Amino acid sequence: MALIEVQDLFYRYKDGTVALRGLSLTIPRGKKVAILGPNGAGKSTLILHLNGIHLPQRGQVLFDGEPVTARNARLLRSKVGLVFQDPDDQVFSATVWEDVAFGPLNMGLEPDEISRRVAAALAAVGMTAYQDKAPYHLSYGQKKRVAIAGILAMDPEVIILDEPVAFLDPQGKDTLFHILDELNARGTTIVIATHDVDLAAEWADQLIVIKDGTCLAQGGPELLTDKQLVEAAALCFPIITRLFQQLPELQLEQMPKTIAEGAAIIRKLLQTK
Repeated sequence: MALIEVQDLFYRYKDGTVALRGLSLTIPRGKKVAILGPNGAGKSTLILHLNGIHLPQRGQVLFDGEPVTARNARLLRSKVGLVFQDPDDQVFSATVWEDVAFGPLNMGLEPDEISRRVAAALAAVGMTAYQDKAPYHLSYGQKKRVAIAGILAMDPEVIILDEPVAFLDPQGKDTLFHILDELNARGTTIVIATHDVDLAAEWADQLIVIKDGTCLAQGGPELLTDKQLVEAAALCFPIITRLFQQLPELQLEQMPKTIAEGAAIIRKLLQTK
């Protein structure tokens, strides 16, 4: 059974904009999943449904087989944590420690348990040394890590990140995904919403490709070598794929989608010389 299942989901904003149009998909337990689509595809609206901030106007979202409703949406938010694109929308307390403690405190946990969770969450993201700092003294990447710690402290089964690499420098991006990979290795399902095809191809186990509020395809990273799908989704091929497309003389049966796959092809070519 899928951990999260979306069935025929429809959502219209008050201004009349239809963001989701009968969208259906599944998110498997324990995987690294990329929801991939261009700007305006409905990615952000979708993930707001996945943790109960938005409720379906038509269709349904199921978590572990149970439909999400107004009655259980608050409980869902403790199981499905959402990290916003801009951490300034999420990190607001006087100190880092207080910010990470906010979620567990509102869950009604005992003080000792709150302290244990906050300490563990800060350690997991490498921010223990900053626990007494004011968030506005932190870099953007550090704020992003504090936002993740705040979610971790609620011990969720799923962590969803909206455009996780927005405004991060290369080192900040590497640090973030090292943290996410470690969390996934411990069993946490990680979902990102992104338009970055290279990131999706390199990192994700599963891709969900959406456009105009509908799901065009779901499957492995090999979806990003499907010309018809990539064009329909208004995306582009990963950069390594585009490089090898410039070398038709190689007569490859399958284009690479990751740097590792491209390197393997080059290595094989060098060995045959």
